[in-house]
Amino acid sequence: MVIGLGLTAVFVIGTLVSLIWTPHDVTALEIGNKLQTPSAAHWFGTDHFGRDTFSMIMVGAQTSIAVAFIAVGIGMGLGVPLGLAAAARHGGWLDEIIMRGNDLVFAFPSLLIAIMITAIFGPSAVNAIIAIGIFNIPVFARLSRAAALPLWQRDFILSARVAGKGQPRISAEHILPNITNLLIVQGTIQFSLGILAEAGLSYVGLGAQPPIPSWGRMLAESQTLIYTSPHLAFFPGFAILLTVLGLNLAGDGLRDLLDPKIRRAR
Repeated sequence: MVIGLGLTAVFVIGTLVSLIWTPHDVTALEIGNKLQTPSAAHWFGTDHFGRDTFSMIMVGAQTSIAVAFIAVGIGMGLGVPLGLAAAARHGGWLDEIIMRGNDLVFAFPSLLIAIMITAIFGPSAVNAIIAIGIFNIPVFARLSRAAALPLWQRDFILSARVAGKGQPRISAEHILPNITNLLIVQGTIQFSLGILAEAGLSYVGLGAQPPIPSWGRMLAESQTLIYTSPHLAFFPGFAILLTVLGLNLAGDGLRDLLDPKIRRAR
C-alpha cells in the first residue's frame, strides 16, 4: 500500500504542478527542435512537432485524472443507489430489473459504448467520460448489492425495522456506512482502470482531441516513429504503467488494511 500510495502521490503532485507550471509550453510548435532525444533542455525529448514530451505528459495527466475521476463518480453515484435498492428489494421485480439492466450494460464493453456515443455526438473527452461512467455503473451496483444482502439479515437491521425505519432510510443510515470500505477500495481500482480506459480510447481517437494532450494519443502518434524515436512511446507508456500499478497496489493494500478478517488473522 505504501508503494502504491507513493506512486500515486507522484502522479497527483505532478498533475497539480502542471496546473500552474510546466517546463515548456505544450501548445508551442518548434519544428526545428523536433524528435530530439532526452537532454538537459528536454528531459524526455521532443515529439514530431518539437513539443516537450515531459511537459505533455504532465498536462496529459490532467486529462487522465479528470476523465477517470468523473467517470468513477458517475459509476458510484448511480451504481451504489441501484445496488442498495436491489438489495432492499431482494427477489422482487425491482431487483430483477436492476440486475438484468446491469447484465445488459456488461454485454457492451466501454470501447463499444464509446464508439456508439462517438458515432452520434463525435469524439471528445466528455463522451469518453460518459462511456467509462456507464460501464462503471453495474460494477458498483453489483458490489453494493452483494455487500448489502448479508447485512439485511443482521440483528441491528431488524432492530431498525422494528423501530419503524423504512428501507431507504435503513439503506442510507445503516447499510451504506457498513459497505463504505469496500466502495473506497473498488473506487480506487476503478480509478486505475478508468485511466487505462481513457488512454485506450484516446489511442483509437475517441478520447480527448487536439490540442489537449493525452497519454493515449501520444502513444498513437509515436507508433510510426517507434524505430527512430522510441522515447516518444516509452515515456507516456511508462507513465500509464506506473500510474495504474500505483493505484492497483494502493487499492489492494487498502483492501487488506480495511478487511477485518485479515486484521484479526494478523
